[in-house]
Amino acid sequence: MNLLKKITKFPTLYGILSVIFMWQLLSLALQSNVLPTPFKAITSFITLFPTILYKHILVSIYRIALALSISLLLGISLGMACGLYPTLDKLLSPITYILYPLPKVAFLPLFMIFMGIGDASKVTLMVSIIIFQVLIAVRDGIKEIPLELFQSMKTLGLTPIQLYKHLVVPAMLPKLFSAIRISLGICISTLFFAENFATSYGIGYLIMNAWSMVEYPKMFAGIIGLSLLGLILFKLVDLLETKCCPWLKK
Repeated sequence: MNLLKKITKFPTLYGILSVIFMWQLLSLALQSNVLPTPFKAITSFITLFPTILYKHILVSIYRIALALSISLLLGISLGMACGLYPTLDKLLSPITYILYPLPKVAFLPLFMIFMGIGDASKVTLMVSIIIFQVLIAVRDGIKEIPLELFQSMKTLGLTPIQLYKHLVVPAMLPKLFSAIRISLGICISTLFFAENFATSYGIGYLIMNAWSMVEYPKMFAGIIGLSLLGLILFKLVDLLETKCCPWLKK
């Protein structure tokens, strides 16, 4: 129990050390250059980060931030509209349910034809995936609000702005943050795929280019960079959720 308490105090450190330990065991078991030891990979990451790695990470962060911002703006607006107005929900939900399950990565060539090979096609691909998750999460969060609460708020004489502030937004925020977490994982995976086509910058490009050049320590340095990027983004979401939804931590 004492060990468990110590672990729960530093969960991130425990997770990192556990992965490194398993990585080291696997590397020793395979004895292959394809899987370098954690020490070699981390050394390569430290060496490459100040020279070229940080540039690729910054480009990937820019693409993720832009895609997430657009998706949140559109997804929250449409989700709130569908949650508050049943007629609009009946019009949009059938379209959403048809488009949402489609594998959007299959449309990357189409996006590249119409939007070029730059950032626009890659960002559009990520937006086409994330927006539906945000929309559905926000809509469902609002739909779960009991009708009696809306009636009580109106009886108290709250203005529409106060109704949104004290009822609608708090109800949708927990589901929204859950959707953002899921979206981030999918967003990073999709970006990795998209950055393998017609680009010379991005963490996905660096990893696959290192793989094709048989530079495995460099490849794993890129993987470490991608993992740290995901970890930092997830921690930022947790921090925002703590600030915006303090009642969840009680």
